[in-house]
Amino acid sequence: MPLHMTKIAFGAKSWDDLAGWYENRSEIKLTTRYLPKRHEEMVGGSLYWILDHHLVARSPILGFPRAPDGRWHIQLEPRLIRVDPLPKRAHQGWRYLTEEKAPRDLSDDEAAGDVLPGRLATKLQGLGLI
Repeated sequence: MPLHMTKIAFGAKSWDDLAGWYENRSEIKLTTRYLPKRHEEMVGGSLYWILDHHLVARSPILGFPRAPDGRWHIQLEPRLIRVDPLPKRAHQGWRYLTEEKAPRDLSDDEAAGDVLPGRLATKLQGLGLI
């Protein structure tokens, strides 16, 4: 089972902002100073994006090539896969996520409107309504 990672979609204010990062791109590379210690386990896993304190989407991880300046790239497939929103506390950088704790992908027949916005879902969970 591959290992996954989570990262805040810093700068994205909405789903449309996050999706816009992927439009018309043939490759997606994020840069980090340090190579994750468990990077070999993450190839074939996914990077899960945190937006509004919820995991909302994932992108499969292709590899961890070295950048010319000595840092590392996290190379992702240039596609976003929507997932069932799962509450996630904010953090700096990236964190590991096991397969058991990863949210399920949304199916093709589930429209984006079928999923509650993160803040609303959090409030309803706090009230014990969902």
